[in-house]
Amino acid sequence: MAETFPETLIGAIRYFSDESVCRDFVAALRWPNGVVCPRCEATTIGFIASRSLWRCKACKYEFTVKKGTIFEDSPIPLSKWLPALWMYSAFKKGVSSHQLARNLGVTQKTAWFMSHRIRLAMEIGNFERPLSGEVEADETFVGGKAKFQHESKRKHIGTGGMGKVAVMGLLERHGDVRARVIPSRRKGTVQNEVRASVAPGSTIYSDSLKSYHGLAADYVHEVIDHAEGYVRDRVHTNGLENFWSLFKRMIYGTHHSVEPEHLDRYLDEATYRFNSRGETDSMRFITATARVIGKRITYRELIGRPAYE
Repeated sequence: MAETFPETLIGAIRYFSDESVCRDFVAALRWPNGVVCPRCEATTIGFIASRSLWRCKACKYEFTVKKGTIFEDSPIPLSKWLPALWMYSAFKKGVSSHQLARNLGVTQKTAWFMSHRIRLAMEIGNFERPLSGEVEADETFVGGKAKFQHESKRKHIGTGGMGKVAVMGLLERHGDVRARVIPSRRKGTVQNEVRASVAPGSTIYSDSLKSYHGLAADYVHEVIDHAEGYVRDRVHTNGLENFWSLFKRMIYGTHHSVEPEHLDRYLDEATYRFNSRGETDSMRFITATARVIGKRITYRELIGRPAYE
C-alpha cells in the first residue's frame, strides 16, 4: 500500500475511503499466502475486477472477501465497516448505536446490528491458557437502580441485587481479565468459574464472600474483608475494581441501558479493549479485524427469533 497505515481515526477514515483498499486490506489479513476458496479450499482463484469478487477455477464458486466473516450478507460497504471497527476497538467507553448511526449515515437499527457483529469479533472464545500466578476474583451487579424504576416493577424486585444481572471477573495481575454473566453468586457457580479459568496452585485474591470458601484446597486463597479495609500488602482486588469501573462507565455513560441477554457481548467488547491496553489503536484495530473471520450472526439469531417465522 502506498499510503502510510493510519494511526488515528481521521486517518483511518481517509485511508479506508476507497473500497478496493478496504477489500485488499481484509483479504491480506484473511489470506496472507494468497486467496483460498472458502468452499473447496483450492488456491487456483481468478479475480473478476468488474464485480469485485473471486471465482474458484476448481469448483466455480464465486465469493467476496466478506464471505465467512461478520460482514457477510451486509449491504454496508467496508469503507463504513472498518472505521466502525476502529471506533469500537479504540474508544474506551465504546460507541452507542445512535452515535454510530449518525457518524456512518445509517439507521440506528443497522448501527445496532453492526455493533453486535463487531462485539462478536471481539469475543474471547475458548481460552488458550488458564490464568495463573496472582489472580483477583470479584463479582458485581449490572442494571438500573430500583429507585429509578416504575413502582409496578420495583415492588417485585426486593433487595440484595435482585433485578440486576450478576457478573463475575477474574484478573491475572499484569495480564488479562476474563468476565462473564453468571446466574448467581452461589458457591457452586462462583467456584466453577474459578476452577475453569485459573490454573491450580495459583494465588487467588478475593473479598470475604462466603462463596469463595473452599478454594484453599486447590489454590493459595487470600481474603480481604472490605468491612475492614481494601488493601493488605498484596491482598486486594483493586485491579478488577478498576475494570468494573471502566465497564460500568461504558454501560451507564454510553449505552444507558443494556438488555441482560446481550450483556455478555458488551463484556466481550470491554474485555477485548482492556486486554489489549498495551497496544496502539492501530494494532488493536488490526487484531480486531483479523478476528472477524469465521464468525457470523444473523439479525434473527441476535434478537432470538426463529428463522422460520
